[in-house]
Amino acid sequence: MPASRKAHVVLIGDLVASRASKNRRALHRALEQALSTANAAIDHVEPLEITAGDEFQGVFEHLGEALDAALRVRLELLPLADTRHGVGRGSTTTLDPVRGIKDGPAWWAARDAIVEAERAAGRAALGHVRTAYRVAEGEPDDTGTTAAVNAALLCQDHLLGSLSERSLRLVRGLLDGMTQRELAAAEGITASAVSQRVRADGLAVIVQSAQLLRDLP
Repeated sequence: MPASRKAHVVLIGDLVASRASKNRRALHRALEQALSTANAAIDHVEPLEITAGDEFQGVFEHLGEALDAALRVRLELLPLADTRHGVGRGSTTTLDPVRGIKDGPAWWAARDAIVEAERAAGRAALGHVRTAYRVAEGEPDDTGTTAAVNAALLCQDHLLGSLSERSLRLVRGLLDGMTQRELAAAEGITASAVSQRVRADGLAVIVQSAQLLRDLP
């Protein structure tokens, strides 16, 4: 008999264009490390783990945790590789605990979301889209919350997809709590140069947005 259903937030992700990689074994190891780093940093119901090929999944109690996990995995892998994520809220159940077969509206919503993210990225104007959020049909949702979250994710994805390799390192450091002076020392540049990048590349916007999204229930 399947377990009783309970509302959770599901994250489904995959690697973007991984078949083009010249060293898929190294890419797989990098993905494993990125998932391990996110699992260590974020509370979860079920840890992020690779399920088949380049796909991975995890379960969280809160939306903010799932969104934080998606961002951390992306930043751990960029610029080596990029990831795409679908986040779904709803009830979940385990059909077969031995084989780990999961089911339920949250899983279906997350699957619909990752398909939508891929579809959106196929449009030239939305080429940086990597994350989408859906609430399962019939589940309660505050008016406008889903639309607002997706609007924030569109902006966050565009900014991240536009960053240079150095700016990616800087935003990772800022999200980890490093100061601009510490980042300047690590990069071998001046604090003024870091400050200019933070302003010009919207790094402070990314950090503030991530902090606000992280607090979502």
